[in-house]
Amino acid sequence: MTKRHSKTAAQQCRYYGVDNFFEYLAEVYINGNFSAFRELYKELCSDARKDFIDFLLSEVEPIYWREILKETI
Repeated sequence: MTKRHSKTAAQQCRYYGVDNFFEYLAEVYINGNFSAFRELYKELCSDARKDFIDFLLSEVEPIYWREILKETI
């Protein structure tokens, strides 16, 4: 299976069959699938990664911010 790289959030939504990929990504982390989160995050293009951080800070509970941000760097 080939690796996916530099994909937009819209492309990821279609590929994984979800309505909001950023929400899906946050849920993957919160459910404890840390390695899957890292792989999914790495598939995003740089603009989508920035958009995910914006989503994280505005939509996800603050208790998870620090942990998720650590995983993204």
